[in-house]
Amino acid sequence: MLAHKIQHAAREIIYRTRGHTGGPITRLMSPGDLGELLKPFVFLDLAVFDGKHPPMPIEYGWHPHSGIATVTVMLEGDVHFQETTGRDGMLPAGGVEWMRAGNGVWHTGAPAPGRMAAFQLWVALPPELENGPNASQYLMPEEVPVEGPVRVILGSYGRAKSPIGAPPMNYLAVRLKAGEWWSYQPPNGHTVAWAAVSEGSLRTPSPFSSGELAIFEPSEQAIEFVATEDTTFVLGSAVRHPYDLFLGNYSVHTTAEALEKGEAEIRRIGRKLRADGILRR
Repeated sequence: MLAHKIQHAAREIIYRTRGHTGGPITRLMSPGDLGELLKPFVFLDLAVFDGKHPPMPIEYGWHPHSGIATVTVMLEGDVHFQETTGRDGMLPAGGVEWMRAGNGVWHTGAPAPGRMAAFQLWVALPPELENGPNASQYLMPEEVPVEGPVRVILGSYGRAKSPIGAPPMNYLAVRLKAGEWWSYQPPNGHTVAWAAVSEGSLRTPSPFSSGELAIFEPSEQAIEFVATEDTTFVLGSAVRHPYDLFLGNYSVHTTAEALEKGEAEIRRIGRKLRADGILRR
């Protein structure tokens, strides 16, 4: 896939943002803003810890979720994670976390010493899963399927299919060298599409670059990318989530009743964490 001119009618970027940065975290999308345009993708953070400052101890990072799944794609470095599901371990560069909160989970994480970079995505779950059992999967780098320049985080691309049991959607991590061209044809019905660049820059033909999220017009039309320098980015596509978003501080549900059920379970787990001396706030 060498240098290539985009010859077809381009699928337009309708919105772009560099989000809001606080310390090492850049929030590119939240459920109360762009998540409404991109649902079931409702939240995206780009975290970059430079290793110059001591990270927060893992015991201080506990927080809850319900109604969603979190998806962490490690770009550089390692992160230590713990969950109230009992999972506890280290996720290295190239690894992937999928944590389906369902009716309620608390988790925490902390970067290992040195530089760490990752994307964290929230996916809104459909009614049959939003208050269901929680489940988590962690993929080591060698377990993430690869097709050409694409690592398949969720869903499928070409002959590669993710082993993660997510609702139907595609979430891909792509690496292109300077001058390379890549075309993504969404599956039937995938009218929602976006991309976010962690390093480098792209043309679609509209340019966007490191730290930027681009939202494409609703369509099933292919999206063509040309890297103007060595570039790493993630891309999501899906059928539009047809439900309203009912928001808690860390939760997203399809109805007020489902939200209250999830938040009741979050409160119950929180009380237990405090009683056990695990939660320090």
